[in-house]
Amino acid sequence: MKKVNFGIGIPTGTEGLMYPIPFAKARDNIRLSQKAEEFGFDSVWGNDHISTQHYVRDEFPAPPNYYAPLLVLASIAENTKKIKVATALLVVPFRHPVIMAKELATLDQLTQGRILIGVGIGAYREEFEAMTGEKSKKVTRGSYLDECLVILQKIFNEDVVTHRGDYFDIQSLQSYPKPLQKPFPFYIGGNSPQGRERTARFGMGWLPAALTPGEIKKAVEEIKFHCDKYKRDFKEIDIAPQMAVSIGKTQEEAIAKFKKSQLYNHFESLKKSTFKNQDTGLIAERNLIGSPEQILDQIDKFTTSGVTTFSALLFAVNTVDQFIESMQLFSETVIKKLR
Repeated sequence: MKKVNFGIGIPTGTEGLMYPIPFAKARDNIRLSQKAEEFGFDSVWGNDHISTQHYVRDEFPAPPNYYAPLLVLASIAENTKKIKVATALLVVPFRHPVIMAKELATLDQLTQGRILIGVGIGAYREEFEAMTGEKSKKVTRGSYLDECLVILQKIFNEDVVTHRGDYFDIQSLQSYPKPLQKPFPFYIGGNSPQGRERTARFGMGWLPAALTPGEIKKAVEEIKFHCDKYKRDFKEIDIAPQMAVSIGKTQEEAIAKFKKSQLYNHFESLKKSTFKNQDTGLIAERNLIGSPEQILDQIDKFTTSGVTTFSALLFAVNTVDQFIESMQLFSETVIKKLR
């Protein structure tokens, strides 16, 4: 059996969203990553938020801490030996592509090629509006992302770059060092059809969130179709969905545990964006929820549908210590059974 990779979602920006406030201090991300490496996980994935979402402000009296993901990943890499450090995902419309290229190339050099960079437009447009105001009305985030990816690939592969597009005018730019990894491992986030085409065009991986095995199987066929169009080898692409984990003695116990967690509230908040037009009632089918035996069965269904990495697993817990306990339990009852 081909090795299945497992990663965890670290709390660079999860307070108030996936977890309660307060949840994690900045250096807790390092501690969690060290434990993930010790327990046999392959990667850690940090998310990216700029401004507190309105529903989070309404639910909690205190504001959440959102940490800069690339800085956190650099620190994690210095305090671990081999685990991959990744983003799930880096919100490209928050950034200028030339600065982003410099930061990603530097991080790849510092980590000696241990980074994987998931990119996307961001689940909450309100954050983009908070930092750009009226100018946000002139930006289509999907086309902004596409143009940035074109520019990033040019900077990573060409000596001197000139580019004129809808959002950027770059003239005779020379940027070194280049990343160590060739091709650079961009993972494309999102559940939309545009994300699947974008994966075939730009990505080394696809990073959707909480899809059923059947939905993933159908999407994989679509990515294969686009790979033929762009003359890509589909075998190069890592199918790496994000999902929640809740382990219990029975599936009912695990579902009850999940519904009591902040993760469940987060899933509800995404019904108008990431999960638009999807049946969010299929909680157990979209995540790894149940007894260890049931979770192993669910993993088999996902891998049969095409999944090669369970990227940013989020455990249904309320504290960092509980997160570590759940990681260890998952490692001992699931990961070790598969290896």
